[in-house]
Amino acid sequence: MNIDSHVHFWKYNKKQYDWIDNTMKTLQQDYLPEHLSLTLKRNDIDGVVAVQAIQSEYDTNFLVELSKTHDVIKGVVAWIDLQADNVEERLQHFSQYPIIKGYRHVVQGEPLDFLARENFRRGVRALKAYNYTYDILIFHYQLQPALDFVRAFPDQPFVVDHCAKPDIRHKNIDEWKKHMQEMARFPNVCCKLSGLFTEANWKEWSPADFYPYLDVVFEAFGADRLLFGSDWPVMLLSGIYVQWKSLLEKYMENFQPEDREKVFGANAIQFYNL
Repeated sequence: MNIDSHVHFWKYNKKQYDWIDNTMKTLQQDYLPEHLSLTLKRNDIDGVVAVQAIQSEYDTNFLVELSKTHDVIKGVVAWIDLQADNVEERLQHFSQYPIIKGYRHVVQGEPLDFLARENFRRGVRALKAYNYTYDILIFHYQLQPALDFVRAFPDQPFVVDHCAKPDIRHKNIDEWKKHMQEMARFPNVCCKLSGLFTEANWKEWSPADFYPYLDVVFEAFGADRLLFGSDWPVMLLSGIYVQWKSLLEKYMENFQPEDREKVFGANAIQFYNL
């Protein structure tokens, strides 16, 4: 079964989706499962993991409701305020929806010390009792605090979204590479092969731009801990679905068939317990 481990759905309104600025006009509209279904079919994708796009329980409820009418959604990565005093109560409330597999906070928009804050860590600690995963969304320059963070939770399943957003645009790789190699030493951490199109020059990249970065994560994490993801519809700022999937397929053409199966589905099924 082929799984896209990272897609977003929304009914667009300017106020709630304020992160979508005027450089991203193409995203200023609704993106729902029916807009993606044909693309998934053409690309031989059987299911998706829907990931939160705004930091509100409204979004969590919206994704849960969508999953009830769209079979293609196999899991949801939701949002609650992990820093809240009542985090336990909120987790308890949402545990009634088995479609929720894990949680995410948009740490890429937070100060560098955010992952060290005790109230946030308390929230992350509470995930374990429910077997929830946690998606780490950061930029490459936040990797050092992320390493300290991961070190504190040896039993928590983590996945690094978008390979920690390396600076592909400026071909900066050394510092990111060192930190990603370190990150891969934690056996409880996986990594998503997603979101890289928008870290390159939008619509002006060539496949060769991504290969050095793919080399790093494939060598560090191996085929057992990498998950294919599209980051649709955000990826549309820089390319189309089939371009990213075929780029990865081409990269992996000399891999064993079972390794390709892992990256394009089996790892996501296992990690998110789909």
